[in-house]
This record gives sequence, structure tokens and C-alpha cells, in this order.
Amino acid sequence: MTRVALPPRLPLILAAASFGFSIVQLDVTIVNVALDAIGREFGAPTASLQWVVDAYTLLLAALLLSAGALGDRFGPRRAFLAGLVLFAVSSAACGLARDALQLVLARAIQGAAAALLVPPSLALITHAAAGDDRARAWAVGWWTAAGGVSIAAGPVIGGLLIGALGWRWVFLVNLPLCLLGAALTLAFVPEVPPREKRPLDLPGQVLGFVALACLVGAVIEGGHRGWDDALVLAALVAGLATAAAFLAVEMRSAHPAVPLEVFRSRMVWSTVVIGVGVNFTYYGVIFVLGLFLQRSAGYSVLQAGLAFLPLTATFIVSNLLSGRVAQRFGSARTMAGGVLVAAVGYALTSRLTAHSPFWSMIPGFLLIPAGMGMAVPAMTSALLASVDRHLSGTASGVLNACRQAAGAAGVAVMGTLAAGGPDRIAAGLRISGLVAAAVLLGAAWVAWRSDRRRDPSVGQPTATE
Repeated sequence: MTRVALPPRLPLILAAASFGFSIVQLDVTIVNVALDAIGREFGAPTASLQWVVDAYTLLLAALLLSAGALGDRFGPRRAFLAGLVLFAVSSAACGLARDALQLVLARAIQGAAAALLVPPSLALITHAAAGDDRARAWAVGWWTAAGGVSIAAGPVIGGLLIGALGWRWVFLVNLPLCLLGAALTLAFVPEVPPREKRPLDLPGQVLGFVALACLVGAVIEGGHRGWDDALVLAALVAGLATAAAFLAVEMRSAHPAVPLEVFRSRMVWSTVVIGVGVNFTYYGVIFVLGLFLQRSAGYSVLQAGLAFLPLTATFIVSNLLSGRVAQRFGSARTMAGGVLVAAVGYALTSRLTAHSPFWSMIPGFLLIPAGMGMAVPAMTSALLASVDRHLSGTASGVLNACRQAAGAAGVAVMGTLAAGGPDRIAAGLRISGLVAAAVLLGAAWVAWRSDRRRDPSVGQPTATE
């Protein structure tokens, strides 16, 4: 096989960009094994714990598109460095929080900082690839792999930190990580001139955030307060109304946060639907699993963290194999096969009970990341290859925003199913696993329907091809 000729400095820029993206993804899941300890210290119910997770993902989802515009306006390197600084400050605030409300507010700021890291990190890679599609695909594969491994390793790292130092260190550990990321960026990433000065779509941004917050909040509080509660009903109505207003504003805006031209490609629609399914299922099930292992199965926080280790094991291999599989079979079939494998893993996980031995968890815990790791790189590369280059940042922002919003919804829905005592959590895991399997079966159908002989995906070669 021929080796991919990489543009100068691409590997070093990739290292810095992947480091920042890894921090963002790590903080999506590292908190899951800390939830039991946080709940006990603050006397927080399950609904409050859902907000600890969703405050981060909601702000990340809502601000991703504006963050991409800021990167275009001020340059991706400056936006990336600003994100690292804000992420460090907000992580310190999380680690020093004195009650659940302070923690939720600090997590929201942390999510805003994370939004400043994702689009610029991908823009830095795209710029460094210098128009070389194969080099870009290679870099995107490693970027995605770094994020995938981090999101899977979060509970393991969290369990180790909490067992040794306490739950606050799942946030305080970000301080040296952000410092290292800033050092890599300053040392190896050159200044990138702003591509364009797009006006920020403030009305659309505000309406999109309010719609997301109201709808996710209604689901979280509906499980706690009851679906006939006046506040829950008001949040649902407000969420639906602002969602309709958001669509109306975006259709009429001269500079929309979500340009309609992005969705002209059939592959864009397919990748968004698949990305939504992947994040909805993974974030939701991981949230419930963190509570199940400690409150239902009786694992210590360290044991729970180590139990997540199989979920990490196959991510690297499947991420890096994804490009070769996509080259041979096409991105659509690779995505379909990947989500089907993950669906089987969720179905197996739905069979777990509080008395299940650990060995019975391993098959499901291996299949879930194996399938996701196969599908996500193919999805990202297919999206970038199906839109004009000048829209690549916007398209990736749309995909990631939809994925993070779906993750917040997954935590809201599946956390509500598991709200209560140990028996309720175990029952919630069974239902969540089945729901996840069904959702991914639908995603596999969408991926299969998008398969075409003239598949626009650019394969993701590895460094040795």
C-alpha cells in the first residue's frame, strides 16, 4: 500500500486539535461515575443529576454553530485558545462548587467553552490539509478516534480519579490538560487568517437555545414532577413555540446559523439522522449505567469505573478500521453496519440485572463501541465530502450541534426512565437498552437507504496506506 503524503506540520497541528477535542469529549462522560457521589454529598435527586450532565451538553449543542462563526471571524487558532482558557476556568468552578445549583451553572459555562473548541479544531485540521482530500480524511479519522476514545474512557478515568482523590477531581484534572493543550497550540499551530466575517445570527441562536432548554427541561422535570405539572406543560409549549420560531427565523435570515443549502445533499440528511441516533442512545444509556452499577449492582466507584473499561477497548481499533472498510464498501454501508453492531450491544445490555455477573456485561460493552467506532468516522468523512469546501465548517457544526442536542435528550429521556430506587434504575436500564437498539435499527435503515454507487464519501486512509 502507498503511504499518504502528509502536508507539512499536519501531524503536529492534528495533535493539538485532537487534544482539545478529546478534552471536550472526555467531559461528556467522565462525570457519569461521579453522579452517585455528587448526589450523596449535595442531597441531589436524579433530576438534578440529569442537569449536571445536560447543562454541559445543552450549551455545547446550542452554541456550536455560533462558535463556528466566531472562528471564521477571529480565526480558528484564537477561538481555540480562548476555548481552552474558558474551559480551565469553568472546570475550576465545577471542582469548587458548594451545591448542585453552583455545579450546574459552572457546567453550563464549561459547555459554552467546549463549543469554542470543536469547530475551530476541525477548521485547523482542514486548513492544514491544504486541500488534500486524502490527507484530510486521514486527519479526520485520527481526530474522530481521539474523541471517541476519550468519550469512552471518561467513566474509567473518572472512577480512578474519584477512588483516589474524590469526585471534584473529575473537573480539576482539566486544568493541567488545558494548559498542555494551550502549550501545544502556541508551539505548533500557526495563525490562520479569518476566512470571512459572517454576522452572528443572534435571534436564531437565542431561539435555538431556548427551544432546546425548554424541551429537554420538560422531559427531565416531567419524570420528577409529573407530566400534568403546570411548569412542565409550560416548558413544553414554550419549547415547541420557540422551535417553530427558530425555523421561521432561519428561513428568512440573510445570514442564518443553519444555512438551508447545507441540506441539499441527501448524505447530509443521512449523517445528521445517524449522528442523532448514535448520541441519543450512547449518552442516555451511559448515564443510566453509571447509576445502575453503583446503586443497583452495588459496585464501588472504582469498580464502576473499571467496569466501563471494555467500552473503551474496541474504540481505537474500530475507528481506525472504519476508513479501510469505507474505502471498500462505501461510507453508507459502513455506517449501517456500525450502528447495527451497536444495536446488538444495546440489546444485550438490556438483559442485565442487579445480580448479573460482570462477565455477562462484556459482550454488550464491546459491541457498542465497536459499532460506534465504525460508524462515526465514516459519517464525519461522508458529511465533509458531500458539501462544498466553504461550507465544511458549517456542515460539521450542524452535525455536531444535532448530535449534542440528541445526547442531552437521551440523558433526559433515559434518566427519567431510571429515576428512583435501585429496582427502578435496573428496570430503566432494561427499557433504555431496548429503546437504544430500536433507535439504531432505524438509523441503520436510513444509512442503507443513502447508499449509492456514486457514494460521495472520501475514504479514510491510515498512515500506512
